[in-house]
Amino acid sequence: MNKRKYIIKYLTIGVLCGSFYACSDFWDTRIDSNLTDKNLASKYNYIWNFGYAPYTYLTDGFINIDKNLFAAVTDEAQQTSLNADARYFNQGTWNAFNNPADVYASCYKGIRAANYFLEKYADYKTILALNRDTVSDHQYQYKVDVFDIEKLRAESQILKAYFYFELIKRYGGVPIVKNLLEINDNCNIPRSSFEEVVEYIIELIDQTKDNLVNQWGVDPIPGLSGAKSSSGNAGRITKSAALALKSRVLLYAASPLHNPENKKEKWERAAQAAYDVINLNLHMLDNNYSELFLGNNPLTSYEVIWAYRQTETNNWLETANYPIGTIGGKSGVTPSQNLVDAYEYTGTPDPLDPYKNRDPRLAYTIVTNGSKWNGRTIEIFPGGKDDYTNTNASRTGYYLKKFMNDNLDLKEGAKAQHNWIIFRYAEILLNYAESMNEAYGPDNRAGYGLSARQAINLIRNRNSVKLGPVSANSYQEMKDKIKHERQIELAFEDHRWWDLVRWKDAEITLNKPLMGIKAVKYTEGKFRYTTFKVEDRIFYPHMYLFPIPQSEITKSNGILKQNPGW
Repeated sequence: MNKRKYIIKYLTIGVLCGSFYACSDFWDTRIDSNLTDKNLASKYNYIWNFGYAPYTYLTDGFINIDKNLFAAVTDEAQQTSLNADARYFNQGTWNAFNNPADVYASCYKGIRAANYFLEKYADYKTILALNRDTVSDHQYQYKVDVFDIEKLRAESQILKAYFYFELIKRYGGVPIVKNLLEINDNCNIPRSSFEEVVEYIIELIDQTKDNLVNQWGVDPIPGLSGAKSSSGNAGRITKSAALALKSRVLLYAASPLHNPENKKEKWERAAQAAYDVINLNLHMLDNNYSELFLGNNPLTSYEVIWAYRQTETNNWLETANYPIGTIGGKSGVTPSQNLVDAYEYTGTPDPLDPYKNRDPRLAYTIVTNGSKWNGRTIEIFPGGKDDYTNTNASRTGYYLKKFMNDNLDLKEGAKAQHNWIIFRYAEILLNYAESMNEAYGPDNRAGYGLSARQAINLIRNRNSVKLGPVSANSYQEMKDKIKHERQIELAFEDHRWWDLVRWKDAEITLNKPLMGIKAVKYTEGKFRYTTFKVEDRIFYPHMYLFPIPQSEITKSNGILKQNPGW
């Protein structure tokens, strides 16, 4: 997906760099002033580059903080480094001047990139026709080019919607910029309310969804018999992705943080949005949970709705997070005992082997003492290869397995593909189950043909999990089970912080100590396990919303108002 990323950023630097509020910082009138006969031959590439530019402002969840997973600021994990930026969140010391997870400016750059393309190249068909003899052999390519640019325009609308969601889930209401701002325009726009931005996002999606492809490589190109869209566009937005975004937006809007009155109609709307994705019948759960997140699978699995595509292989994720006992590993983000405790037992607990008879997703997600991985037995005990007393060893007694490629030889510079999943079908089922339970209860299908309980059981019963039906006899029990299922199914996928915040559970969960485990070997193959406190964590009420960057408050001459408590 990012094959032209650096070229595009070079081409568009004049229009897209700088912060939204400082118009003079990023506007360059030289852009688009050189479209003459000399470069007519490359008009398609020229327009395509601007159309693709909004994609370059997407970031994958592998690098949300400390160039690693955001899990380290939740009860999921601990960052090994004592100087990591995650500590600002965990100690409650981040602020409007220092927020290591701030995305305010980058999201508005993405919005401006989309607005620029949509407005400057609205007449793309005429421009492309100047370079094609539409009645000769070039007619075919002309129609292919028109189709591709047309889809890029629809995708730009959805990317705008996505960037606005990324803003409101952090900051609450933000300024809405519907059109391209010129250098002399007033850029000091007041914040719209959270609800107003939600409705704008939904408007963008509803107006655009039917102009998107259902599947790249499958959808036909109108007017060209037998011609299909290119299969090489994995990572570009589809109708499913747009509807998945709508589902997530309306779920957040219905949640306690933004729906304190618990209005039923908001949950009903969220349930409908999730069902719209289900009803497309384009996606299904992948039977292999452990392999879903590896290599090329996020681009090919029918469970994945939209993924951030990396075309280049690398090993930075494994280098950052492999066990210290694996050559080249730096521990990085290490899972907590808090999370391990959440994986349910499938049989009788064994105090001598706390990882026996557990939800299979534990072994797919977390490296535990005594497990087999990277071609060896993991030894997280004094005297072992992964001794937790060693410098830079895991501070929790666990290591991350999810997303990690097994047996990647870091010493020899081996590399692998990493593609971040933005939306997948399991999330949609979880969104649906939560919304349905809140609106109608655990077992009422409400005309949709699928109840909250049935949606959860689909996830629990996939072939690689096979946990059996969820046990819940009431609305409240089902609510708790759905929260638990999200914690397990979506672990480390950048949902936990936002779930705890939107549920208004963060003040309870994120104020508890983060726990780890210590293993002591007392005979061959036998260990005694004791839990311990890794560190205390702090979450203050004002942290439910991010602070607007103070630099933006200052540049707005008081038009922008800061979030309470910051």
